[in-house]
Amino acid sequence: MRVLVIEDDEELAQTVATGLRRARMAVDIAFDGESGLARAFLHDYEVIVLDRDLPVMHGDDVCARLIAAGGRSRVLMLTGAAANDDLVAGLGLGADDYLSKPFDFAVLVARIGALARRAQPSIPPVLKHGDVVLDTAKRFAERAGRPLALRPKEFGVLELLLAAQGRVVSPEELLERVWDEAADPFTATVKITVSRLRTKLGDPPLIQTVAKAGYRI
Repeated sequence: MRVLVIEDDEELAQTVATGLRRARMAVDIAFDGESGLARAFLHDYEVIVLDRDLPVMHGDDVCARLIAAGGRSRVLMLTGAAANDDLVAGLGLGADDYLSKPFDFAVLVARIGALARRAQPSIPPVLKHGDVVLDTAKRFAERAGRPLALRPKEFGVLELLLAAQGRVVSPEELLERVWDEAADPFTATVKITVSRLRTKLGDPPLIQTVAKAGYRI
């Protein structure tokens, strides 16, 4: 799952990003509305966590532009105010959810997970293939009842491959959806991650390499 956090409080933004990465999400950060909107148009995010009171471009304007563009990203709006008028205004602009500061981090993670599932409504919260089970809400995976100790990127690759339901997923799509913008597209990072994931999944082999195309379950 790839998430964009647009928040001008750099300490809060970094804290949220660190927590979400520990929850096995890929996270990019922007500190003002204009740069956040540019990132949102550049990458395919499942969820955008958007602070309402932003410099350069107000969060309301960012939200309106995102909705007008018709992307699939879901918007979770943050605000320092808890007034009903702010809630109504934010949702009226097209935001999918609303969270007032200060917030409980576990609630934020749960809200992001719920919005991500709405961004892809055909994908169930629990993905299964044979004896492999991946719970996207609990961020947990197992095979034949054996918990899989997956790193965040390994979890993300397995999640995307299971969700593809046999469709071939290219390395470029994996890089776009599982890694953040700091990833080097010219490295073998996807290949290495898939190799580690195969080792952890064990036998019989689950992931097939399709020559010059990518990977599939």
